[in-house]
Amino acid sequence: MVAAASYDDELRSREALREAFGDSSESESDAPREVASPPPVGGAGRERWRWEAVAGVRGLWLCPDFLSSDDQSRLLAAIQREGWFSDANNQAMRFGDLPPWAVELSALVRECICIGDVNVGIGPGWTNEDEDASPLPSDLLWREPLFDQLIANRYKPGEGICAHVDLMRFDDGIAIVSLESACVMRFSRECAANDTQKHGENEPTDVPVCLNPGSLVVMSGDARYHWKHEINRKPGAQLWNGRELDQDRRTSVTLRKMKASPN
Repeated sequence: MVAAASYDDELRSREALREAFGDSSESESDAPREVASPPPVGGAGRERWRWEAVAGVRGLWLCPDFLSSDDQSRLLAAIQREGWFSDANNQAMRFGDLPPWAVELSALVRECICIGDVNVGIGPGWTNEDEDASPLPSDLLWREPLFDQLIANRYKPGEGICAHVDLMRFDDGIAIVSLESACVMRFSRECAANDTQKHGENEPTDVPVCLNPGSLVVMSGDARYHWKHEINRKPGAQLWNGRELDQDRRTSVTLRKMKASPN
């Protein structure tokens, strides 16, 4: 039995999710969903879910077509309704209880990792052991909650982020959803005295990744802890396949998990 208050909360949550991602085509019931049931997002895009392991950066995975155009619009509308952004503020951070649309987005990330096709990268740093690799190790994928912290950013043309590794107060496993303008995110390895001995002299130390609108990038392990990432959106810096990307406004949502407080 579900308590009346809990049932009402679930219905309100479901309505908020419908506003963000639309109605589910898989269920007409108003009963509370089980945790493992599919999120109420149109299923038209699921056949496009293809994971690409970024060669040279172990633990870095890209799903170029994570969100359909309609889902991108719904997600942007949900973020806009929060009223977070203004001329003086382009970033919002939330900890703990995330907005319903962010909880739903987390569930969709998990589903995408579970059922998306995996294409292991080819190049320096990859071995036969990577054939059974996954965008997130199982101990991270099935933790509860998967994420409990988010950052929403809205960048104007020319704005980016400096090279950094996310703070150690956040656990392993980070997801970034890109919306609106495409950009190139560059990954650079932090070099130590024995770096060439550990990684090999022929392995790349600078790896660009194109983040299209609707794409999802996931970092864990080496990619999360030993590679910096940055976005330089100054004129001439956003080159991909020999051409410069148009730089309009870009919105991103980063999902992370806080480390447990020490006892």
